[in-house]
Parts: sequence; C-alpha cells; structure tokens
Amino acid sequence: MNRTEFIKTSLFGLVSMTSLSSLKNLTDNLPETDHKMPVLFVGHGSPMNAIDDNEFSKGWEKMGATLPRPKVIICISAHWETRGTFVTAMENPKTIHDFGGFPQALFDVQYPAPGSPATAREVKEQVKKNMVGLDQAWGLDHGCWSVAKRMFPKVDIPIIQLSLDYTKDAAWHYEFSKEIAELRSKGVLFLGSGNMVHNLGMIDWDNFYAKMDWAEEANEKFKSLIMNNDVQSLLSYNKLGKSVAMSIPTPEHYLPMLYSLSMKEEKEKLSFFNDKTMGPISMTSFQIG
Repeated sequence: MNRTEFIKTSLFGLVSMTSLSSLKNLTDNLPETDHKMPVLFVGHGSPMNAIDDNEFSKGWEKMGATLPRPKVIICISAHWETRGTFVTAMENPKTIHDFGGFPQALFDVQYPAPGSPATAREVKEQVKKNMVGLDQAWGLDHGCWSVAKRMFPKVDIPIIQLSLDYTKDAAWHYEFSKEIAELRSKGVLFLGSGNMVHNLGMIDWDNFYAKMDWAEEANEKFKSLIMNNDVQSLLSYNKLGKSVAMSIPTPEHYLPMLYSLSMKEEKEKLSFFNDKTMGPISMTSFQIG
C-alpha cells in the first residue's frame, strides 16, 4: 500500500462500505408547528473528532446545546453512496466503523440511537419525482455518529440516514433535497455531513497542519457564494477554477452541503461555525435558521 492509499484508508477512515426501540409515528400525521427546525451542514473531518477534545468537537458540543430538541434527525453523510436513493428504515441502526488504522478506543465507540421506520416511510412518501428505497442493512456511519456523539451525547433522539446517489449530478441532489424540506416543520433536524474542501491526496505527511493556500482560497470562495446565494455557481463548481478543482477531486463530501443549503428559505439567517481549514480539509460548517 502506498502513502496515499494509507492516508485514504487509515488517517481519515474512508474505506467504502456502501453497499432503545423505534419511537413510532414520530412524524406521521404530526401537525406542523409555527416554526421550522434549523438545518446544519457539518465539516466532519477525521473520525477521531468523535473522541478527541479539540476546537471542532467542542464546536459541535456547543451547537448541540443551543439547538431546539429535534424529534428526529435525518443525516446525509458523505460515507453512504449508492446507486439510487435509500433511507435507513430499521428500528435499531448499527454503529458502522467504516475506517481502519485508528486506536481501539475509536472502534469501541457505539452510538445506539434508535431509528425511525415511520420517518423513513414519510421520506419515501414525500418524494414524488424519484424513487426512495427503504434500507435495512446500513446503519449509522462515522460521518453521522462521530458528529451526533458530540452534539447529542444522551443518544435519545432517533436518527435515520439518507444515501447519496453517485450516478446523479450536483443539480439533481440540490433539487431532490427540496422535496423533503417541509419535514423541518414536523420537528426534523436535517444534518449534512461532509467537507467543502476534501482532498486527502494532498496531505503533507511531514507537516499535517500546514496551511495550503489553494484550500484557503476555495474555502473563502465557497463561503462568499453561499452568503451571496449564488447557487448556480455552487452547482457548477467545476467552473470555479483550479483551487476548487483541487478541493473536490470527487463530489461525495461536497454534496451534503448542497442538501443542507437547498433547504434555506429566502429570509432565513445562515451563520458559519468551526470555520477553519486543516491542511487540505475544510472544517467550515453552517447553521440555517
């Protein structure tokens, strides 16, 4: 195994594995409230953030403490790619350790949050333009549980995951997300989990925290486009220049950001947190609402 392969499989745990009882009727027939749940996009970075006390995990803890309590969390993680779209529909999703080369303490982590088959069915029913399959095999991957463990340490909120269809382009994912956005009015918190800048092949092994100008440039460009509501440029990211091309060698870590952003209503506030790059990774995150 060469250095790049080792980094990809060990340092950030990106080995592909794509393919408490359930609380019943959490969203079925639930009347809409007079407010919508916030939407989050989180730069999740290394799975070690689940157990390390650092500025990013502390930022997640602070965010979790300020959020209204969700009835259900729907997570769109970079680490579940499928042909077609699926939603986890089991009562007790397993904790997936989809990485290698980390300390045993990380493999020992379990996050036994209940699932919500009722919410999974409602997602399927909400989506009219596309088919959504009900999945019984996946669970919660580290893009989901590493963040949820810090935000919601009591492990008492049902979580389901929505997969990324790797055959579709950015515009398709952005529009798809809009079909389920109204679940925000039923107590559902949407959590996109990825990284806007994510190129493990560019890690400086001898100076892991080295500042990389191209990553900084791309991160600032993304933030500016987000704040200016320039969705078309974000969807056509392959036209944004060299720094962005270096930041998105593959789209799976970028797409969860588009899912979250598509749910923003015209006058809603958007604020950034954990706004920092770490080598070729952006941990920049945002809250909508």
